Amino acid sequence: MKNPEAFAGYEAFDFTDGPFTRRVWRKGSGPAVIVMHEMPNLHPQVLRFADRVAAQGMTVYCPSLFGEDGRKPTKAYTVGQMLWAICVRREFNVWANGKSSPIVDWLRALARHAHATCGGRGVGAVGMCFTGGFALAMMTEPAVVAPVLSQPSLPLGKKGAARIDASEAEIACAKRRFAEEDLHLMALRFPSDGFVPDARFAMLKDSFGERCVTVELPDADANPNAPIAPHSVLTWHLIDEPGSATKQVEADVIAFFKQRTAA
Repeated sequence: MKNPEAFAGYEAFDFTDGPFTRRVWRKGSGPAVIVMHEMPNLHPQVLRFADRVAAQGMTVYCPSLFGEDGRKPTKAYTVGQMLWAICVRREFNVWANGKSSPIVDWLRALARHAHATCGGRGVGAVGMCFTGGFALAMMTEPAVVAPVLSQPSLPLGKKGAARIDASEAEIACAKRRFAEEDLHLMALRFPSDGFVPDARFAMLKDSFGERCVTVELPDADANPNAPIAPHSVLTWHLIDEPGSATKQVEADVIAFFKQRTAA
């Protein structure tokens, strides 16, 4: 682990379900929110967002899914981790094959554990980039009631532009639950982002209608000092100043979690 100061107030534990065991960082009290980090690792900007969720009376669970916890990523490190996840890691499906990633089963189990531990109406879940679609696929777990898809980047490639990394059965379950339980999802992106095609957001809108709250920000609203082109709505490209559009999105996401997970 690097940058231990970023983990102030967190407790770590190992969680096992099926073939997978992962380290999870927990902080706060109140209903649970699963914060799934973006590529390439659980870095300080992700933890900053999790801290702010915890500060609003929720318990954050931050699973370590790939990369070195706390490391401030470089471009080279990001590329290396992405290639490793695509070519080596069997927990992730990155191409358009109509399936969610195997690690989603483990995430559902973590959500059940978190709900049993923390109570509330249910559990929130946010995925970012590589994990963006996981929050939707997790909706087959009844404990999950507030999914947020931030720059959902899978599947990769042109063949997957109008798809998300969830199966037809998982999408159908989400549709049914949204209607029966009066639930919604949030989906965030910068439209210029090549990893999140227009067709993917059009599919989400067509599939879920008014149950899908989309937030699409112009490049002018992205932090110009970020190390990459506009992509990471809640982390690198957040302009951390009152009145900025990204700061408002952060507040809206946290309010969504708080409203939906409270008993």
